[in-house]
Amino acid sequence: MEDWQAGGFGLYIHWPFCQSKCPYCDFNSHVAASIDQRRWRDAYLKNIRQWASETKGRVLETVFFGGGTPSLMDPEVVADILDTVRTSWPMVNNPEITLEANPTSVEAGRFAGYREAGVNRVSMGVQSLRDADLRRLGRLHSADEAKEAFDIARNLFDRVSFDLIYARQSQTLADWRAELTEALSMAVDHLSLYQLTIEDGTAFADRFSRGGLKDLPDEEVQADMYSLTQEVCAAHGMPGYEISNHAKPDAESRHNMIYWRMGDYIGIGPGAHGRLTSSGRRWATVEPKAPGLWVNAVEKDEAERTIREEISLSEQALEYLLMSLRLAEGTEISRYERLAGEQLNPDRIDRLMELGLISIFDGRLIASAAGRAVLNSILRELVG
Repeated sequence: MEDWQAGGFGLYIHWPFCQSKCPYCDFNSHVAASIDQRRWRDAYLKNIRQWASETKGRVLETVFFGGGTPSLMDPEVVADILDTVRTSWPMVNNPEITLEANPTSVEAGRFAGYREAGVNRVSMGVQSLRDADLRRLGRLHSADEAKEAFDIARNLFDRVSFDLIYARQSQTLADWRAELTEALSMAVDHLSLYQLTIEDGTAFADRFSRGGLKDLPDEEVQADMYSLTQEVCAAHGMPGYEISNHAKPDAESRHNMIYWRMGDYIGIGPGAHGRLTSSGRRWATVEPKAPGLWVNAVEKDEAERTIREEISLSEQALEYLLMSLRLAEGTEISRYERLAGEQLNPDRIDRLMELGLISIFDGRLIASAAGRAVLNSILRELVG
């Protein structure tokens, strides 16, 4: 068995367009006055067939439409893409097919179309249940609109997730407890809960550098918010299975688990990243970021548009450790040591265990709740 098979095989499709650019967002997203959806559909279909010819015999487990705002795609485009996916790879009996959505682009007819196309899971970018904070985050929807959109989604799909951002301006621990409790009362089976970070190249980063973004919680309050998140979600039956993700049993994001378990996945669309094993060698793939450049290159069959860099075994080992320690299930020690070609340092493991940051169970190295809060420090200790 090749190493990637321990993680699985998925397909990521990047839709790069949004109605507006959020000030905290560093994703490859663009605002366009008009979109030729037929042209984009044809480019996706062509690229899917190209990748399928390179991965014959693979069984596809998941498809994820990310962005950008994929809920701006015409349902007919999603249907054509999924029809082509089904004819390009054999699929597992119950594939997970996720589409990201913003509340501003949700309406019942459109979502019914996605369901008819084969989408069976929706992930909604709610971000906050407080109107003042939504405005600060540059969101175009209100809290009531987000709740209405969520109701539409959960009435049409069995699996629905939504995102929230915490550690926002002027937010207190009590504020976050109240908002999180409200979110859990709404939740179907999954929540993604992210701490606000100031990313380089964003409007927030520019504002922060000029002395803006006043009253952000300090590091101690941020740590308390993270701990509170773990405790409250676990008490509501949605424990953290990954640093920022919480789910009921068996409702984890199967597509994201492919990333964290270091499986193979194809990335299609502007700026999309992938990981692909071929003839025993593993490659990182990256597509051109500019939407126009990508679609033109696909139309012209410019195979060299995709950057491919081989990942050495030692780099694979480090990547596996970095990703898998984010998970509650932890790292399979034998898999890491097989990739690394050497054992983890037992003295360093003992030191981290004495500090209560990790444990070893059934051949797996697992970060404790306290350890996942300082994961970078654990990684430096293990491989430094």
